[in-house]
Amino acid sequence: MHTLSINKKQVAHAIGALMLSLGATQAFATAFQLNEQSGSGLGNAFAAGAAMTDDVSAMWWNPAALSQFPRAQGAAVLNIITPSIKFNNNASVPATNQPLGNNGGDAGGYNYVPNMYISVPINQQWTFGLGVNVPFGLTTEYDDGWIGRYQGLKSKIETININPALAWKITPQFSIGAGVSYQQIKATLTQNGNYSGLLLSSAASQGAPPATLAAIAGLTPGLDTKATITGNDWAWGWNIGLAWDATPQLRLGASYRSEIKYDVQGNINYENPTIVLPPGTPPQLAGTINALAAAINSQGLYGRGIQSDITVPQMANFSMLYRINPQWEVMADAQWTGWSSIPELRFNASSPPALAAIPLNWDDTWKFAVGASYKVSDQWKARFGIAFDQTPVTNDPTVRLPDSDRLWLTIGSEYKWTPNWKFDAGFAYIFADSPSFNQNQGNTSGSALVNGTYDASVWILSMQMTYTF
Repeated sequence: MHTLSINKKQVAHAIGALMLSLGATQAFATAFQLNEQSGSGLGNAFAAGAAMTDDVSAMWWNPAALSQFPRAQGAAVLNIITPSIKFNNNASVPATNQPLGNNGGDAGGYNYVPNMYISVPINQQWTFGLGVNVPFGLTTEYDDGWIGRYQGLKSKIETININPALAWKITPQFSIGAGVSYQQIKATLTQNGNYSGLLLSSAASQGAPPATLAAIAGLTPGLDTKATITGNDWAWGWNIGLAWDATPQLRLGASYRSEIKYDVQGNINYENPTIVLPPGTPPQLAGTINALAAAINSQGLYGRGIQSDITVPQMANFSMLYRINPQWEVMADAQWTGWSSIPELRFNASSPPALAAIPLNWDDTWKFAVGASYKVSDQWKARFGIAFDQTPVTNDPTVRLPDSDRLWLTIGSEYKWTPNWKFDAGFAYIFADSPSFNQNQGNTSGSALVNGTYDASVWILSMQMTYTF
């Protein structure tokens, strides 16, 4: 049996060429944006947007809306978001010395997203508001051992946005508003790495002959490491808006939210396998395999700090609301999101080897929505909406974001229990295109190829209670 002299620098070079790439998260809004910010707005597919005046939750879409509430008001919202994300295999190829794996099950699940808003009038011209909400997020998780485990297992992004704002009613018909956002982002990303492939690549880098490589492959099939990245940061942004009652029937609104630039700090950790060789393994071969594993664990697959610059996108809304008569009102909204602010996702490790970046090359997107509301009585209002939502993913999909264009269908209702208490509920079903998927990620020599299609849809239920003081 050929004896290898382990050169750790060469092993580190082999690991660096095959290193884990940890990329963007999956969530079933445009990329990982959450439009679900109010129970009253969902029923209209948020078509009122920056022109909404139903309650204080409107401040998320337009801080100028605060001027419409002459009495203090508070609102609490709970959104239940249930995406279904299922992969259908079509000629995927396993990684070196690995089984192909399963289809991953349903990567969606139940997600609970709360929001809270309050407004306090200062005088007849000025109103203060505070919103606490979740503008980006969601979680997906594939089954262990799935086909795309070397591209992604669990993706979880959480944000908390604290947004104080002021509105100024310049005239009875025209208002402006502005606010700041203090926003936290927390991320957890996991995936497997082909440890068996790394053993073979490291052995090849040491000049192991074919017979030795074949023997190593026969003794170490199906070994995986598991990588976990965690990180978080707080950062500042700002938002502005204006609202104009052009006529007693027509209200126009426009708003803008800035980018928020994060300097995410965190850690990457690995759960490396324990190699158990069968009795009778030649001592020289066993020593070679154990030495290779020790070099891999010490030169690449070890815990260390990471840093990443992430910029969540700017957004703009243009909206109108028209009251046809005392019963009917119609509305429309165009929302632009600047997803090109994220060309790639790169984590910089505090020590070598480097972590490969995930190219994203996302496009800016538009969401268009139209809706209608019907006032059934002084207590009840019914809402309806439809929206088309573009995906930013065009050239470089990942299993963490098998995103596609989607169509929203929504209904909702409002019930005024007393002059002070109001309750809203909204329901949405989101149809998504079935995107084809073909990703070959360089985690091994002879990379795994994930090839197939996705079936995806989302159910959303939003509930809101509003109290006017």
